[in-house]
Amino acid sequence: MKKSRSALTASIAILLIIALTLAGCSSNSGNNEPAASGGAASVPASESASAPAESEGVQDATITLATNADPNFNPWSPTGFVESEPITELLFDGLTAWGTDYQPIPALATDWTPSDDGLTWTINLRTDVKWSDGEPFTADDVVYTFNEIVLKKDLAAANSSNFVAVDKVVAVSPSQVQFVLKQAWSSLPNYLAWFAKILPKHIFEGQDPWNLTSFNKEKPVGTGSYVLTKYMAGQYVELERNPNYFGGTGDVAKVVFNIVPDINSQVAQLMSGSLSMITVEDPNLMDNLKSNPNLTVNEVSDNNYYWVALDQSQPRFQDVKLRQALLYAIDRESIIKGVLKGYGKVATGPINPMMEKFYNPNVQTYAYDPEKAKSLLEEAGYKLNSDGIMEKDGEPLEIDMPAGQYGTLVQASQLVQQYWQKIGVKVNLQVIDWNSYVQRVVSNRDYDATLCWWRAPVDPDILAYYHSNSAGTGNNIPGYKNPALDKLLEDGRKAKTEEERVKVYNDVQTMTAEELPYLYLWNPTIAVATQKNLIVPKTTFIVAEDHITEWKVLK
Repeated sequence: MKKSRSALTASIAILLIIALTLAGCSSNSGNNEPAASGGAASVPASESASAPAESEGVQDATITLATNADPNFNPWSPTGFVESEPITELLFDGLTAWGTDYQPIPALATDWTPSDDGLTWTINLRTDVKWSDGEPFTADDVVYTFNEIVLKKDLAAANSSNFVAVDKVVAVSPSQVQFVLKQAWSSLPNYLAWFAKILPKHIFEGQDPWNLTSFNKEKPVGTGSYVLTKYMAGQYVELERNPNYFGGTGDVAKVVFNIVPDINSQVAQLMSGSLSMITVEDPNLMDNLKSNPNLTVNEVSDNNYYWVALDQSQPRFQDVKLRQALLYAIDRESIIKGVLKGYGKVATGPINPMMEKFYNPNVQTYAYDPEKAKSLLEEAGYKLNSDGIMEKDGEPLEIDMPAGQYGTLVQASQLVQQYWQKIGVKVNLQVIDWNSYVQRVVSNRDYDATLCWWRAPVDPDILAYYHSNSAGTGNNIPGYKNPALDKLLEDGRKAKTEEERVKVYNDVQTMTAEELPYLYLWNPTIAVATQKNLIVPKTTFIVAEDHITEWKVLK
């Protein structure tokens, strides 16, 4: 097995809000102890919920959420992931945020305009924002965040590969910046809403951003709607309203994130009434939730897809016939029926069917066919040895496959192991805890094959996850490199009309289906269960967080 070490710039993210639970709605009695713990997290995607009359809501309510591991409060940290993002979403702001229609809306920025050639975006900033320590927010903070952290390749900031098209950021005035691009990028405002939080220059200047413990693990300074008041490692994180927040205040005075790795415990608490909302990707847990008369259970499609990544820095995985063989060998329909209980559809590529205008269904597909898989392996030069293992040039086809303990990842990985072993592939499956998995697979790229997922903005621009520049230390986890795909992805960013974008991204899907940078598995349908006393915008959890001042807790 290849052993490499490179810094993480991926935030599988977002993977990642799947490990949150919204819970424990109550009025604030002044008790500083955290409320009961909770579970995982998305909200059904549909129209916004109608808010009740003001008299119906609990004022100064406490909401309890759960995250699956100890967080890092630096939103760009290479070690921050799904366990951190829901917390930093409330502590910090980006230049843009998400509207409930998944389109960017103003946050620290008031408006943004591209130049005629698309190579410069001029962004105007709010002038009424203060950091939580009282210092004013200015253009210098934006310039510092991007030029000194995000664009410094050696720092390998999480999600920095999203911004490979940015050359530099320039302060025109204290309230205006310009993003100067290497190439046109029409979806920049979308990606500025995607965990791209602004950091305070007056705190970080002259410091190592990843080793500033006083900020990253103790007392972060942000511009967000909440501030950190308590953190007990392994137990909980407590946030309270930011009294100086420029966006005003809502009914939720306190947000507690309990650290609860076990989804079964989270479900039990939801059933007992101590949680308000939980998103469960494991359908095996859903029957009891559906039978509970106090819960409303909905299904929601999310913009994500599950995949197997093969480490393509290894020459053997650069052979497309081997990649195709390994996908033909996986019975994805059986995984969806058995593991997901039907809560999903076979994925054909990186663009989700929910993006109807851009989704291309007319691409190469890989129905379960183990004989076809064996035939492709033979075409690639593999033959069964006396032990029943495929080998080439005397080297057995042996794959080390770490699996993170998260949701259905382990169960699905075990089935992939079984399917591959049926065609003569030896698979060494190693089940490890989630934090160790992130460090090993995403940060160190120490794996042969691994099963995980991507969640991304609702936009067909996937350059950050597939471009050759993002291989090794970026979101291109398998390290796939293809100049022809690079050009298509760059053309997609340059396209000025929707018609041009549709054509480009149809071609992208044709190529990814044939080349298989990732082995595409399924698009999940998430089951969401809620109590009836919490009213939030009916959208994904991370978008709902951007609208937390609209949340209501009924009496």
